Parts: sequence; structure tokens; C-alpha cells
Amino acid sequence: MINKNFHIVKLALIVLSAFFLNPDKGISQSSILELMPGSEKLGYDEKTGAHRLVGTVNFKYQGNTMYCDSAHYFDKTQIVKAYGNVHITKDDINLYCDSLHYNGKLKRAKLWGHVRVRDLEYKLTTDTLEYDAKKGLGIYRHGGKIESITSSEVLTSRTGYFYPETRSFTVGGKVKYTNDQVTMTTDTLRYSYQEQKTYFYGPSRIKKDTVLIECERGWFNVNTEESFIHKNAKVTNGPEILSADTIHYISQEGITKAFGNICFTDTTEGNTFYGQKGYSAEKDHYFRINENAVGRRISKNDTTFVLADTLELFVDTAGNVNLIKGYHNVSIFNGPTTAACDSLLFNETADVFHLFHQPMVWHENAQLSGDTLTLYFKDTILDWIHIRNNSITIMEVDSGLYYNQIGGKELFAYFNNDNNLYRADVSGNASTIFFPLKEKNEDSALIVQRIGMNRLYSSDLKFYLDSGEISGITYFDHPDGVFYPMDQINEKEWLLKGFNWSPGLRPREILIEKYR
Repeated sequence: MINKNFHIVKLALIVLSAFFLNPDKGISQSSILELMPGSEKLGYDEKTGAHRLVGTVNFKYQGNTMYCDSAHYFDKTQIVKAYGNVHITKDDINLYCDSLHYNGKLKRAKLWGHVRVRDLEYKLTTDTLEYDAKKGLGIYRHGGKIESITSSEVLTSRTGYFYPETRSFTVGGKVKYTNDQVTMTTDTLRYSYQEQKTYFYGPSRIKKDTVLIECERGWFNVNTEESFIHKNAKVTNGPEILSADTIHYISQEGITKAFGNICFTDTTEGNTFYGQKGYSAEKDHYFRINENAVGRRISKNDTTFVLADTLELFVDTAGNVNLIKGYHNVSIFNGPTTAACDSLLFNETADVFHLFHQPMVWHENAQLSGDTLTLYFKDTILDWIHIRNNSITIMEVDSGLYYNQIGGKELFAYFNNDNNLYRADVSGNASTIFFPLKEKNEDSALIVQRIGMNRLYSSDLKFYLDSGEISGITYFDHPDGVFYPMDQINEKEWLLKGFNWSPGLRPREILIEKYR
């Protein structure tokens, strides 16, 4: 996310209009050249009407003082041509070049060779400079550099267009801005003094400390430090990477807003989040993603996906996501395990998911549900599940002909290193219904078939499972059980209270295909 201390291109404009190039002052002032002491030779050509000055030339013209090695002044056309060590000064501004041509009637000037313009704060260096005072436009076309005299600011570009009266400018072609903290490159940079905004166009990169901003369009307010970037917008801050169609950063409030195709990655923890709307508050270390929010957690063992209408991320002081909250239509995918609920809390440090409001977990042929479910992971692999109140585990067998069931007040489901459900412990009002298998030989063939239905009640039960089949039971405190042969099962007896087999609610893998 964007760092609140981020600063960007804050230039002062080179003021060209203070020279004789200002049209308003030029009209009111005398157009007569006033020769100052110092010239060695003075000549006049009656045919051309040209005054020629040679030597240490020093004269005033339209309120400006000019020094040069030689000059031609055409009285009728009000044209001044100056050559060699040209220096023009007015107030605190100085201009230097090798040669100059100025048309007093058209108010146009062109300067050649080692052109330098400077005031008390900034210096412009270029090869050639043109100025149209009527249009209020100064142009360099062959490369220019603007440097601060009082700081480390430097701006270079191939072309530059300056509007001194509005104190605005546009520079283009390999634009680069640097100071002690910031480096920026772009194709075109436009500064509007009236708006106090800098606009950048084309592929742009802005670097400050650990923050890197990339985009193809954007603007920055030099007063408020508010910025707006779009078109392949991307902000990298150390281990955090935020990309979106549009990113809006409000510096004074420490708020970032992102819109369209959001992708936020915490590379330290291996977490990536997607969505269509994002909101970040720096002081609260908080980031929210709305509209088709998706979280992806990659590890060497497996990848976990979390989907929700809204995901809230809470970040520690080191910038790592340590707490995630999900709201409405929550889905979880982890290997063969999927889950659904209405709200979720994930503790990154403890590697624990808490599921609330009609939570369900599906694992291969098993469905686990209860009032609340807590999923514990070990090295990002599901280790065990704690189900509180109205706990029930249903295992579909024989393609839905029968359902092995385990229920009770509190249930603990354990998974082995191969991600298989191998044990379930039930505490309080434990009950089970299951259909045991028996092997027998018929005509030298081994046949496995259901032999009946077992119904068992106890205060606590421990089950051992294999591929969704109950392979063993340990019971406590005087169990009550009954066995029904297959032809004597009462259909009213073969489902536990709270039975709700719901494969249609199981989230589908197609939801996460594009995020893999």
C-alpha cells in the first residue's frame, strides 16, 4: 500500500516572462535600443537600417540589459541579433546563450548554443530555446534539464513546453525526475499550477525508499500529496504489492482506495487477495476487499483459497497480514477439503479458521456440520476440526444408498498426513448410525456387502475411520445399541436427529480455477 510519506514531482516553474519576452511590458516600453558604455565599435548601414555593435557590447532594450560580443539592431523591424557570450539580465533572472534572435514586433525570440536560464531557485539548460511572448509559450525541442539551485531536484526531458503566465508546463520524451528521495520516469509530464497537479502519461515509474509506483496514467497534487493512478496501476511497498485498474491515495487521511481487478499480495506470508473494490486505512492497519473477494495462500504443501462477499485484512506493524475476517457466502478450498459458512475468522499466526453461521465442511465423502467449526492446520495441511453444539458428521457410502453418521454435542475430527479423516471423538450425547460391511467367499470370489445397520448411543464415543467407513468404535459409560439386519431396517430409524445431507451446498472447484 502507498506510504503516507510519499512525495512526488514538486517543481517550481522557470519564469521566462520576466524578460523582454513579456508582451504586455514590451508594448508599453520604448522600442529604442539604449547603448550603455563599453562598446568598442558602433556602425550603421543606411541601406539595411542595421546598427552594428562590436566589442564588450552593453545595452538596454525593452527594459532588459544585454551583454554580448557583438550585436545587430534593426530599427525599422525592431529585430535584435546578438552573438558571442550573450547575457541578458532582469531583476533576479539571468539568461545566457551563444547567439540570439529577437523580433520586437512579433514578440518572438530564439536562442542557440549552451542556453541557460536561471533565477534564485532553478536553472534551465538546453541547446535551443524558442519563446512566443504573444502566446506565452516557451519551447525546447532538443533536450533540456531543469535543476534546483537550493535542492537536489533535477528534471530532464527531450522536449519542454512552458507557459510562464499560467506557471504551467509540459515535458515529454524520456522524462526523468530525481531528488534525494524520489526517482520518477515517464513519457510525458504536465504540471498545472492552477490545479496544483502533476499529470503523467505513458508508462511511468515512481520510486521512493521501498515504495515503487507504476502506471500509464495518473495525477498527483503537489499540495495535498493526493494521487490517482490508473491503467495497469501497481504499488509495491516492500513485501506488499497492490495492483488494480485504478488506485486513489489520499495522503492526509492515510487512505487508499482501489477499483477493478484488485490483486494484493503479501509476498512474505505467501498470501494474495483479489476483488473489485478495495479500501485501506493506514492508521488502523486495515485493508478491505469487496465484490467477489478471494484470498489465496500458497505453501510448499498445498494452496488454500477463501472466497467471500467481503474480506477484511488486519496487518501487523511489520506489514504482514495476521488476521482475516470474511463475511457472507464464505467458501474455503484446501486440497480435498471444502467448507462453507456465512462468516469466518482466520488467525494467520495460529493457522486456525473459525467458521460461524451454518458452517459445513466436506472432505471426500464426509460432511461435517455444527453451530461453529474450528479448523486447525499444521504446515498449511488440515490437522483437525473442532465442532461445537449440534455436531454431526455424515459419510455417504454406496453412492448415496446409505449414510454412516456420527453425532453429539461436541466432535473432534482428526486427519493424517495423507489428508485422510481417520478418527472422530464425540463428547456428550454421542450417537452413531452406520452400516457395517462383511466379507465372504462365493465361488472363489471375495464379496463385500452390507449386513445391516448399527445404532449406538453413549455419553462419549471414539470412532476409527477408513475411507468413510467406520472400522472401529471405543465407547464409554454403558452404551445403548441395537443392530438391524438389512431386511429389518425401519426407515424412520436410519437417520440421526439433525441429518441434513447437502452436497448441493458444497462449493465447486470452478470458482477458483482462474486463481490457481
